[in-house]
Amino acid sequence: MKKIFSFFLIFFVLLQTTFAAPLPEYSLKYDPSRDAFQDGRDAIKLAKATNRRILIEVGGEWCKWCHVLDRYLDNNPDIKKQLHQTFVFLKVNVSDENDNANFLKVFPQPLGYPHMYVTEKNGKLLLSKDTADFLINKKYSSIRFKEFFERWRIKKKKGNG
Repeated sequence: MKKIFSFFLIFFVLLQTTFAAPLPEYSLKYDPSRDAFQDGRDAIKLAKATNRRILIEVGGEWCKWCHVLDRYLDNNPDIKKQLHQTFVFLKVNVSDENDNANFLKVFPQPLGYPHMYVTEKNGKLLLSKDTADFLINKKYSSIRFKEFFERWRIKKKKGNG
């Protein structure tokens, strides 16, 4: 019985990994060649279709703390998974090559990078967030991220019956 259970558990994990939807390109890296307006429209479509809010992360390949955050997420798959379950994740490049000033002019000025904005699924700004708020003793905190995800996750409405 134990062997059968183990087999089905491994099969389920492999099946889930094989058929998991890949992340959109705009979620993967800061790319100065990307069109932030088109990526934003695509993120809104996906957010509406999947009932999630949008988390916009602004930064660039030049940004040390952006790489620290990427490494943190890669090394904490539970946090990364919860991030993508809670939000449609949109990375927007800011660099000399492409500062995306026209796209970003509707948002509050960031204090530093990476910087995050939470929007409703229709793109309406809800929060401007300094990522330093996720730090405890100069390290990203799983507790702080989980509290953030819980705060901004769209809660399912309870039915009447």
